[in-house]
Amino acid sequence: MDPIDLDAVVVTAMMPVSPLTFETDPRLPRQPVPASDGADYLKTIPGFSVVRNGGTNGDPVLRGMFGSRLNLLTNDGAMPGACPSRMDNAMSYIAPETYDRLVVIKGPQTVLWGPGASAGTVRFERDREHFEEPALKFDGSLLGGSSGRNDQVADLTWGSRPGYARVSANRSDAGDYRDGDGERVGSAWNKWNADLALGWTPGPDTLLELSAGIGDGEARYATRGMDGSQFERENFGLRFEKRNLGGRLAEFEATAYHNRADHVMDNYSLRTPDPDGAMPMPMASNVERRTSGGRVAATWRADTWELVAGADAQDGRHRRRGAVGRGAYLAQRWRTDARFSSLGAFAEATWYRGERSRLVAGARFDRSEATDGRATVGAMGMARPNPTAGETRAQTLPAGFVRFERDAAGFPLTWFAGLGHTTRMPDYWELFSPDVGPVGAVNAFAGIEPEKTTQLDVGLEYRGRRVDAWASAYAGRVVDFIQFRYVAGAMGGDSSIADNIDAEIRGAELGAEFRPREHWTFGGSLAYARGEDRDSGRPLPQMPPLEARLSAAWDDGAWSAGVLVRAVAGQDRVAPGYGNVVGQDLGTSAGFATLALNAGYRFGSTARLSAGIDNVFDRAYSEHLNLAGNADFGYPAEPIRINEPGRTAWVKLNVSY
Repeated sequence: MDPIDLDAVVVTAMMPVSPLTFETDPRLPRQPVPASDGADYLKTIPGFSVVRNGGTNGDPVLRGMFGSRLNLLTNDGAMPGACPSRMDNAMSYIAPETYDRLVVIKGPQTVLWGPGASAGTVRFERDREHFEEPALKFDGSLLGGSSGRNDQVADLTWGSRPGYARVSANRSDAGDYRDGDGERVGSAWNKWNADLALGWTPGPDTLLELSAGIGDGEARYATRGMDGSQFERENFGLRFEKRNLGGRLAEFEATAYHNRADHVMDNYSLRTPDPDGAMPMPMASNVERRTSGGRVAATWRADTWELVAGADAQDGRHRRRGAVGRGAYLAQRWRTDARFSSLGAFAEATWYRGERSRLVAGARFDRSEATDGRATVGAMGMARPNPTAGETRAQTLPAGFVRFERDAAGFPLTWFAGLGHTTRMPDYWELFSPDVGPVGAVNAFAGIEPEKTTQLDVGLEYRGRRVDAWASAYAGRVVDFIQFRYVAGAMGGDSSIADNIDAEIRGAELGAEFRPREHWTFGGSLAYARGEDRDSGRPLPQMPPLEARLSAAWDDGAWSAGVLVRAVAGQDRVAPGYGNVVGQDLGTSAGFATLALNAGYRFGSTARLSAGIDNVFDRAYSEHLNLAGNADFGYPAEPIRINEPGRTAWVKLNVSY
């Protein structure tokens, strides 16, 4: 294939680079205009959707699967967030445009990046270079748009033969948006991040890098009883790489990281407490999660095979404090309520069977532990002794996959079929957030079993001179699928019950790109996901509906223009009262379609100006995966999904040299 200059287009969809693997540059102009978090960037990949809170910090969903079923990594390190209701999920701490690559692997089709990734693996990565001569590189962007949206991004690298220094920083700010009916939706945010990397490269095959990063922010949530008034993060990392070692040992790498998320949620910093509401008095909760870990891996290569093997480890601690009154939580003592640790070993190999066939297989084993540090459980004023206080549960988690890939003879077509299995340890939100565990268990910590997913993935890819096309389908069985059920609580509100069920999942995604003439590109994609409770026949909750995207673009190298149509079907396969730790099915949802337009101009090789209008017809609509509006923002007591933004205009300037 001839190289494609992605800088010449506004990204509206993505094509796979290999079976089940998607890769893109998050710095490229994109439509719809992205929020300031990582989840919204993932929506350009067919199969992804987002549980929306309002303007920012959505929770990504792949093929209807949510939470730690997605392994979310930044520079190969984990930062899972601290909020018991995932107000600060891992994507909340990511500034996508400060990264060079976004890599997604769908399904349990790799074992290299940690345990439990039954839905897939998402990696935001930064590149590292060896400089023979002194050089200065810069990438930056300015974005302005409706609702007071304004973003600034700067990425500066200086390098020479001894090494390099790279500084990345961004700021993102927006006010409350208005939906298609002109109603204000509580969604304002302000965020900033800064990262530093110092690298020593004595030769082209050796790297030692030390990195550090900080950030903070705040966000209003029309769907929650509290807002996020602090999203403080600290990241530290160390990386060593050695290549071309001689013989069959080709590469060796080792990484270590320490990440800290310090999150505050309250009902008084970004809103006024409602004296007649469920939280009439000012109150706040402060949660912190520290996650440390590391990974070592070696790569061996020969003419007909490649093997990557290694080990990884992770250790985490979660603590919390809270109080009634403005700032009163600062005087409270921290209480550690959970500890986690895991140790794993993995190996993944590719066997090249002739020129047209490949067999890829991998296996890993993990030993994971969780310790319950809660002395009491229950809400304030109703606390009771915790029956599992101080207890530790440990699980051995096997995982593996095998995939066959074959290229057609004399035809640019590849097909593949892979069978994968993974075992997932219940995460913090599933062990500690539910009010009640399975029947017969004293609580969720004692009763929730690990998930076991076995899934078949098949597909094909065609890459021609004028047409690229791909399709993938999957079918899986999940034993002990972890599901939440919500019932009316004794003191008002909902009480959550976590349980294990057996489930079946299946679905498909497909896409195509057609280049009929020079300068013109037409594209489209389709994604569908479905799941059932095998015991009751009930649909699995929080499954996204059928979604299609159609795009057209014209680009002559200087000027460009494009159009994007997004059409989403209604969803009538629902399970009201069932869901996950974040949300539950609110009932059926209506379908909708939106139109977006974009145009751009490239100023040589150093600058590009792009602009667009999203939701051109100012449609009032809501996503199926959406949380109910909170009464503090004028929503009624009965659950009603919040609407998405109405007509939104934006303009963006990208500069690089």
